[in-house]
Amino acid sequence: MRTLDTTDLRLLVELSKTPDATTVALAQALSLSRNTVQARLVRLSEEGVFLPFERRISMEALGHPLTAFVQIHVHQQQLTEITAALHGIPEVVQAHGLTGSADVLARVAARNAEDLFRIHSRILQIDGVDRADTSLAMTELVAWRTVPLVESLLGG
Repeated sequence: MRTLDTTDLRLLVELSKTPDATTVALAQALSLSRNTVQARLVRLSEEGVFLPFERRISMEALGHPLTAFVQIHVHQQQLTEITAALHGIPEVVQAHGLTGSADVLARVAARNAEDLFRIHSRILQIDGVDRADTSLAMTELVAWRTVPLVESLLGG
């Protein structure tokens, strides 16, 4: 992936402030031509800079107010199959391969404690999973954010 330049970074900050802004509004806010903004947006989209829209959907609004993090210990040789099985559990909203004591960290959305127990049990039933340790998120201390990082790249 190419390095984003100052214009790209300024555009990302403005989009973060007003995600529903039109191309014309973005061009005016950044003192750029509409064609420049449109071309940059297309290129940023093609390069995978933008995350899927679903990243903005609230789990709480979907009736799943509990967030838990499950550290999963697996047989490494079965990681591909385990990953496919995790994809089949709708409440697993994100998973990362890790270094350290656990092999996979899964972010899970649940309706309540009983639902979380069901999800945890389903993860344990996956062939190749040895153990799963679940931690309930009490509160989100730092929400998903990228603007401070983008602004730091701009020197701000």
